[in-house]
Amino acid sequence: MGTKLPKTDAAAAAAAAGRPGPVVNARERAVVVGILLLIAAVVAVDVVVDLRQGASTWHVAAEIVAGIAAAAGASYLLRDTLRMRWRLAQQGRDLSAYRAQAEAWQAQARLHVEGLARSIDQQLEQWQLSAAEKEIAFLLLKGLSLKEIAQLRGTGEKTVRAQSASIYAKAGLAGRSELAAFFLEELLVPVVAMEDERRDVVSRRDENARRAR
Repeated sequence: MGTKLPKTDAAAAAAAAGRPGPVVNARERAVVVGILLLIAAVVAVDVVVDLRQGASTWHVAAEIVAGIAAAAGASYLLRDTLRMRWRLAQQGRDLSAYRAQAEAWQAQARLHVEGLARSIDQQLEQWQLSAAEKEIAFLLLKGLSLKEIAQLRGTGEKTVRAQSASIYAKAGLAGRSELAAFFLEELLVPVVAMEDERRDVVSRRDENARRAR
């Protein structure tokens, strides 16, 4: 069973999703508020006239109650409308912030992916792979099987197998796992190098401290 939202929240959520809400829209609310305020004003004038004309107490009291009810209804609708508008505005700001964060992350991810692709391409160039072999190497790194690569390139599986063997031979690798591990290790080299450098700095600092004693 779905969770039932209050009418105001349901309208806000529906508006944020780009579909009409289950309650009256802002224009209809304004019309209702206007009618209620008009009723309250008319009742107030009628009460003043009745008091001057000496109308019965129960009649005046009934009109006062009706006027208060109309004014209270108008006040409630106005407050509810303002609350709904505030929630919609807040949701709009949150959505804009989420979109900005998503776009920033996507842009950063594209930069990393492009940098990684260039790095892999440079290494494949160093191995002196042909254009077809480079394409197959990328597809192997993406995890495609030989059959899938053959179907994608419109060639036979035996041809792809032979080209894969040529790639491994030129790279001096035993197979697909070593090909993937090669580039993974390449990615981890900067981290390992930084860790080694940090250890060297700490070691030199400790050695200088011992000499100073």
